[in-house]
This record gives sequence, C-alpha cells and structure tokens, in this order.
Amino acid sequence: MRRAVARIDLAAIERNAAHLASTAAPAALCAVVKADGYGHGAVPAAKAALAGGATWLAVATAVEATELRAAGLTEVPVLVMGALSDEELPEALEARADIVAWRPGFAAGLPPGTRVHVKLDTGMGRLGTRSTEEADATREAALTAGCKLAGVMTHFATSDDDAAFMREQLEVFAPWAEAVKAEHPRLVRHAANSAATLGDAATHLDLVRCGIAVYGMDPFGTDAAAQGLSPALELASYVAAVKSVERGQSAGYGRRFVADAPTRLATLPIGYADGVRRGLTNNAEVVIRGERFPLVGTVSMDNVTVEIGDAPVEEGDEALLIGGGITAEAVAQRLSTINYEVTCGISRRVPRVYA
Repeated sequence: MRRAVARIDLAAIERNAAHLASTAAPAALCAVVKADGYGHGAVPAAKAALAGGATWLAVATAVEATELRAAGLTEVPVLVMGALSDEELPEALEARADIVAWRPGFAAGLPPGTRVHVKLDTGMGRLGTRSTEEADATREAALTAGCKLAGVMTHFATSDDDAAFMREQLEVFAPWAEAVKAEHPRLVRHAANSAATLGDAATHLDLVRCGIAVYGMDPFGTDAAAQGLSPALELASYVAAVKSVERGQSAGYGRRFVADAPTRLATLPIGYADGVRRGLTNNAEVVIRGERFPLVGTVSMDNVTVEIGDAPVEEGDEALLIGGGITAEAVAQRLSTINYEVTCGISRRVPRVYA
C-alpha cells in the first residue's frame, strides 16, 4: 500500500462523457481537461472522454495544450481558453491550439491560419469584451490577418445557482452569435459549462464545454448520482500506526484533540501536502473496513489521526478519504468550498493509478 494514492476509474470518465454527449446532442461535447484534468490526470482523462464521445478538448494554458499534443492527441481540436501572454502565445500556436481573442489588436497580430474563437463577456466579468462592437472588430481583425474564425463564445457565471441570470447572459449572447454564424456557417457557438449542459438545453448551441461533470462530480455541488454521473476518483491512504490514548492525552499540533476517555487512534501518512486541507481538522470522516471514523486533531503536512475506539482496525488497513461513500461534494461542504477545489488540490506527490 502506498502512503497515499488517487485511484482514477477511466471507465467512469468514459461513461460520464457518453452521458454528457447524449444530453448535449446534437451539440458536440468538449471535455475540459485543464488543471491536470481537475486533478485526475489530463492525458488519461482526455483519452477516456474522447472514447466516451467528446470531440473537442479544452485547457487553460499553452503548456497544457502542449502536453496533450505530446501524448499523441494530434487530431482533436484543442481550445486554449485562457489569456496568452506574448511569451506563451508561440507555444500555443506550436501546439496547433485554437486561440481565444477579444481585442482587435491581439487578433491582428496572429499568424495566418490561426483558429480563433471570439469571446463576448455577457456577465462573467473576467476575460472577453462586453462590447459586441469590439467583438465584431476583433473578428474582422482576425479575418484580415488571415485567421480562421472557428468559434464565438461566452461563459456563464451562475449556471449552478441562478438560472435567471444565466438566461439573461444567453439572451445577450445568442442573437450576436447567431448573426455571426449567419456570415460564417461553419463556426461553433459555445457557452454551456457542466451545470448549463445538465440544466438547460437552450444553452447547448453547437458545442458544450464540460469539466467537472466529466469526472463524475455534481456541478450543483450536491448529488452526482442524481445527475447520472459516476465519481471517478478515490483518495486512499493506510493505517501506519495504531496506539492507545488515555483520558487527557492529546494528538497533533496545538492539542486540538484531547481524549475525554480512553480510546485508540490510527495515524494515516497523508496530510495537507497531499491535498488533505488543514480546514478538515476535527472536521472530516475516513472510511476504514467499511466503517466511518472521525478525523481528529490537526491535519499536519504528512499525517492525520483518526479516532477508531475499539473497532477492529489494524496497521496496514486501507483508509479512504474520498470514496467508500465519502464524496468530493461532502468534503467540499465541510470546507465551505466546491468539489472542483477538492480534487484540483490533490498534490502531485500523490500518485495517480488508473483502472
């Protein structure tokens, strides 16, 4: 048993992609594999998603696009959704990635043949122009430079919790995108993320961009199964030590656990350097031998402690921090965050094992 391991079920990713592709049809499915596939491994996740029916991939950076191409994913379109500096742009172009543009000056400087997606900011407030006039000027600058207009896009800010605002965004984007498509019939219009894909067919347009749902997590943060999704990741460690604790004895930095009666503790060699957030101190459960036990004491860099009482737990037993009924959504709720952050936060020193 490794001190910590993330097990990735590639068949689950393939099933999730197939479900999303079916839900989105006739729109195409773009699997978002940025941030190392949301902690699952970008290349294996991309291959599984493509096997399930995805026909596009999306990342955030030029380096991520290069990784996919180097792994042999040479024919599928890869969209770099993030901003590209002057230093990063050549790498994205070398990877034959589709580029997002929203300023005429940037588009005008792209080499001929570059595949460009023009981004309209309809309410997210990050990248993209809020002006349809500037978006049109960007489109014209790209065409004048000899680029190919591959798509027009926006991004929803509230698809997981405020459908009304999402529809307001769609009402801004859709007429503009339809007018552009009338001039360029082969481009793709895209706006929907996972929550929009699962929640509102009107958002599907020509292409949906699904990230969190590809990995079997609920974009609404509650119940993946209710969305027809299968979680693809387990985070496991093992019991490295078992010791008895008397009343008044403590465990961990700051003595944030002090036994109020004789009990037993199991130490697991996994900690915040592996992605088990310190905010889970006295605030999590671990599954050992099919039973849940409370994580007690401060989460340290390399170890956590679990109160096992008189349960028949032994050194060497596997311990699940995600899996066995403990979901990324449940962990996120304890941390007052989102499931995305839970899996993205699993560090590189935790090996990924694929099945």
